[in-house]
Amino acid sequence: MSDQPLRTNLTRRRALGLIAVTASGGAFMPAAARAQGQPLLLPNAGVCTITPETTEGPYYLDPALERSDITEGRKGVALTVRLQVVDQHCRPIGGARVDIWHCDAEGHYSGYPGQGDGRDVDTTGETFLRGWQRTGKDGIVAFGTIYPGWYRGRTTHIHFKAFPDQASVMTGQMFFPDDVSDRIFAGVAPYNGRRGTRDTMNADDGILRRAGTGVESRVRQVASAYEAAMIIAIERQG
Repeated sequence: MSDQPLRTNLTRRRALGLIAVTASGGAFMPAAARAQGQPLLLPNAGVCTITPETTEGPYYLDPALERSDITEGRKGVALTVRLQVVDQHCRPIGGARVDIWHCDAEGHYSGYPGQGDGRDVDTTGETFLRGWQRTGKDGIVAFGTIYPGWYRGRTTHIHFKAFPDQASVMTGQMFFPDDVSDRIFAGVAPYNGRRGTRDTMNADDGILRRAGTGVESRVRQVASAYEAAMIIAIERQG
């Protein structure tokens, strides 16, 4: 099926709720769902926290890139992002489309001009660090990418959109622990270039404050790479 209706039918989106709980590997599920034998992804992730959608941001575009590896040779610390889309009862939603996009190690997004501290970086026509997939029956997608960098005014984050069907969308962001980010930014090239110290931490980021702590991911290190996981629980109507 073509994705064109997915892009054009969203003018009549229905309101959705978001439950976003993150952890390092495994699965989040309420006790009731575990008792009913629901499949798990993020154990020990805590209690479900309903949070509002977050802003899409200025750098979304849909280049029709269905792929699991979105790196495109961009340099940085390897990161696997696992997302599971479920409904309000924590039942996986198979066949949902999930888009992610984020900046590179130096704070630049693909596909846009006027970026960077001097507003002189132009990545028009490039497509690095963005892509989409459809969830399997377990509601899960996994992307291979790099750990996101930072740019002025924002803490470290990854954007996502989850489309449970062609008429609905949930837009959100996932965030990373400051201590992990600081360790990478201080000791690994090209994160530790001549840009200086980042100006915004998690506690200072207005979007994160509005979203709540439920979207702060806990990541785990595997050899020289990292893994981050998140559940996106969408309150479906009807």
